[in-house]
Formats: sequence, structure tokens, C-alpha cells
Amino acid sequence: MLKISDAIRNLDKSDISDNLLYYDYHIKHLLSLIQQGIDKEDHAYLSAYRSFEGEVFENYIFEKLIRYVKEDPKIEHFIVKGPHKKRAKALSNALSVNWKGQIVYRTRRNEIGEFDSMIFTKKELYFVEMTLTKSLTNLKKRLRKKKALLETIFPQYEVKALLILNEGVTGVKQLPAYATAWVTKPFSAGDILHWLSQKQRSKRKPFQRISGNTIVEPAKIQTTSFSYYNSLTWILKKIRTRSESVINLSFLQSKTVTRYHHLYTKIYIGFMHPQAFSGMLPTVKKTTENHIIVALEKEHTGNFALNFFMSHSRKNLDIITVKESEVTVAKKDPYGVTVTEVAHMLKVMKPFHRLTPKDITAIEKHLPRGD
Repeated sequence: MLKISDAIRNLDKSDISDNLLYYDYHIKHLLSLIQQGIDKEDHAYLSAYRSFEGEVFENYIFEKLIRYVKEDPKIEHFIVKGPHKKRAKALSNALSVNWKGQIVYRTRRNEIGEFDSMIFTKKELYFVEMTLTKSLTNLKKRLRKKKALLETIFPQYEVKALLILNEGVTGVKQLPAYATAWVTKPFSAGDILHWLSQKQRSKRKPFQRISGNTIVEPAKIQTTSFSYYNSLTWILKKIRTRSESVINLSFLQSKTVTRYHHLYTKIYIGFMHPQAFSGMLPTVKKTTENHIIVALEKEHTGNFALNFFMSHSRKNLDIITVKESEVTVAKKDPYGVTVTEVAHMLKVMKPFHRLTPKDITAIEKHLPRGD
């Protein structure tokens, strides 16, 4: 297990020079608020500043980790990013560092995983989350998805999470067994903001680039081939059979599908004709000539829920959910991965994947409840 150093715990900045001033920051909105003379207690300012401070914290911890890994003989690889490497475009179906300097896994045009940092020992892979959040309640789902992706492309490693947090955070004791938390003293990005907000910025000290045999680019680490959309198609083929049961419940509850559920968040199981869907849920006033795609989503409780996706055009997609007899319709991000998933499913589904209202009732009746 990796152990926090005193330098990281105490936020010692003495060895990183002006390196934090060489990173890119999404600060345009915050600087405009400052120029307008907005009160620092205003919600708009606090929101913009917290976002900026989180960026600085991530970059600071990365600067400390890249030095930390050179001193620990157990660490075999550490993926380099940010100003420590040349800019390049992210690769498809591969782990790489994108133009913004972030470690990502990209499939086609969508980034389905982003990692603040990654550390490899001989048998373990730690993906690092650096956050100033005060509560970890909403972090667990994101951790599960990232762990599932890494277990798919790095099956040779035991995948673990390393969370680097600030004093005062809650929920650490409720973290899953695969997660370790390091807690630092309170962090402030005031000095970085001061430099960035100057009209005449003072000269930066030269950037200190850290290198070594341990510090590598993603291409140097062997991954297992993973085709995002082909895997979705394979799951559909295995979960739907021509037998009496509408879906293969044994396959749904298998270890493999459980991992994919964490990775995809939803698994597609079939389609409904628009007329049949309208008859089943007449309160949904929106209509389409396309098939309604049906998916299963595993909630944090362990229960499964049915989602219905209504596609009006390539980038116009609604999600319809039913909970406790209440029907809700929401618009999906036109540039999100769900849009491309549904477009893919509309192409690959066959006539025998059709679901009727009777089938939907049967599926809801037999879905597993809880983990």
C-alpha cells in the first residue's frame, strides 16, 4: 500500500518552483468576475473560485507525486501529463494524454474515462483522484466506472483507487475496500490566482521538467484490446435469447456483466415500436418514428431500473424513466456518449430484439433487487 509523505500531507511547495504557473486553467469567467468587482462571498464568485482551486490542487498534487514516485522503489511506472510532456491529440480506443494534458481513455470521439494520475507497482495499479470536495457521497459511482474500465484494459493488475483529499472531508470511512485516502492540510490557490490576475505578470522561474525511467507515457504500458461498441453488441447478443425468458438473468448477474454495468452504467436489451411504447406510457406526449431503445441501469442501491431512449435525430435524444409510477422525460447531452451508443444500437438490433409492453412487465417483475 502506498503511504503519504510528510511533504504531501503538509503541502510543502518548496520543491516545485513556479511549475504551477505553467498549467492551463479555465479561469476566464473567474477573472471577468474579479474585473467586475463582484463580492467574494457572492455565489457566482465562490462557485468559479472553487472550480479553479480544484484545478490548482490537482496540478499541485501531480507535481508532488511525480517527485514522490522517483523515491519509491516499489513504483514501476507513473504516467506523465501536463507541461511535463509535449502536447498531442488523444488516441482512439487507447489510454493516452489529450491536448489539454489530461490522461484519458477515448473511444471514437468520446472520452469515457479521465484520470488525474496513474501509478503502477509490480502487481497493482492505482488511479488517483485529487479533489477538494467536502463530501465523498457522489464520488463512489465515478470510482466504480473508472475501476471497471481499468480492469478491462489492464487485467494483469489489481486495480485500486487513491484519493487525495483535504482536511474536513466527510465519507472517508464509507469508501470501498479498494480505495485508500490521503488527507492533506487545507489548500489555498490564492497565490496562483494573484499571479494570473495581474495585468503585468511577474516573470516565472524556468519550468522544472521531471524525468526518469519510472515516468512514462501511456504507450509504454501494455493494455488489453477493448472495443467499446463491439462489447455493447456482444452483451446484447448474450443477454437476449430466443428461449422463453425475455432476458438471460444468469448472464445479467454474472461477474463480467457486473463489471460492464459499472463501466457503461446502462446495458441495452432491446427496442419497442413507437406505437407500442405510446400505448404503454400514454402520458409521454413526445413521439418519434424511430424505435424506442430499452436499457437497464443499475442504481446505487443495487436495484435495476428500465430506461427508454427516444431518438428524434442524430443529436436529439430524450431519456424516459418511470419511478414509482411517475414518468419523467429529460434531454440527453447531444455530444455525450449515450447519443452515440443509442445510434449504434439502432443499427445493430434485429427484429427479434423487439419488446412488447407484456415483455416489459415480465422484465420488471423478474429483475433482481439489491446486491
